[in-house]
Amino acid sequence: MKKTPFYEMHKKYGAKIVEFAGFEMPVQYEGIIAEHKKVRNSVGVFDVTHMGEIEISGSGALDFIQKITTNDASKLEEGKIQYSAMCYKDGGIVDDLLVYHCGSYYMLVVNASNKDKDFNWMMENKSGDVEIKDKSDEFSLLAIQGPDSLKTIQKLTDADLQGIKYYHFVKGKVAGVDAIISRTGYTGELGFELYFKSDIEISEKIWMAIFEAGKEFGIAPIGLGARDTLRLEMGMCLYGNDIDQTTHPLEAGLGWITKFDKGEFNAKDVLLKAKNEGLKRRLVGFTIEDKAFPRHNYEIFSGDKKIGYVTSGTFSPVLNYSIGMGYVEKEFSNEGTVIDIMIRNKPVKAKVTKPPFVKK
Repeated sequence: MKKTPFYEMHKKYGAKIVEFAGFEMPVQYEGIIAEHKKVRNSVGVFDVTHMGEIEISGSGALDFIQKITTNDASKLEEGKIQYSAMCYKDGGIVDDLLVYHCGSYYMLVVNASNKDKDFNWMMENKSGDVEIKDKSDEFSLLAIQGPDSLKTIQKLTDADLQGIKYYHFVKGKVAGVDAIISRTGYTGELGFELYFKSDIEISEKIWMAIFEAGKEFGIAPIGLGARDTLRLEMGMCLYGNDIDQTTHPLEAGLGWITKFDKGEFNAKDVLLKAKNEGLKRRLVGFTIEDKAFPRHNYEIFSGDKKIGYVTSGTFSPVLNYSIGMGYVEKEFSNEGTVIDIMIRNKPVKAKVTKPPFVKK
């Protein structure tokens, strides 16, 4: 089991530690609902060092990324970031990821549980002048998220954070340490992700500096539990729940990152055929006014007919009712459609609702 450089800080702050993607990670500190509201109302800090960072360089780097991802990386300029996905030949999703244009190279940030699989898939698809390096162990990564995140981090850097647009980044110093300062996150809130050298002393220095800077805002550490409820309120996909190798980007609502006019890429023909023939199912959001709690893999019905299954579900701390996502047959995917979620062998009424559930 791996530990991130922040492991002792998690213990100090009273975290409940669980195994996740080969790491010992904090699932919660004070409690998921309190931590969730902290991020929505002020500022919280996530240790996401377990994420994977893979560097792509060489004269063929752009062509390689164009081949293995669905989005159009040629639109990127240095300092810009792109959300994208990788697909198998049959259209199933290998992973969703971020593509950073770092000037002379690209950095692909992938999901922690998929890192080794992703790296191997890239190596299988390698051709031309391309160098692929797994840099994951070289980075510490903190996500500072919430309405007060900018005011917190601005105290620690000369970089103009107000000037960093969403899905852009700069290189600068944070608390005197070289870092990539990225205007990204997985919460739907104003926020930044900081990449810096994976060293316990350096990492703890930055952690303490951030908590001192955010003290006036009531800053708090946030675990993986609240990270999941926050992303679900925004309708953001989670690999392994909402997307995986059995789903393709179009039915998952990721057509906006699938660019058919960019040239050839893995599974282009399969996805184009699916688009032209019409989708058979769609990933939809739903809300439940009942206090019932929808969970992963619960069946979805319309009357006596099974029409799909739940991929993610939770009780929304902001909305005060249950929300979820799931795949349903296309004819039942229109907003406002009433469906039944089978919860403990009992049908519970739900309404198809377009995410994000919490409007920003």
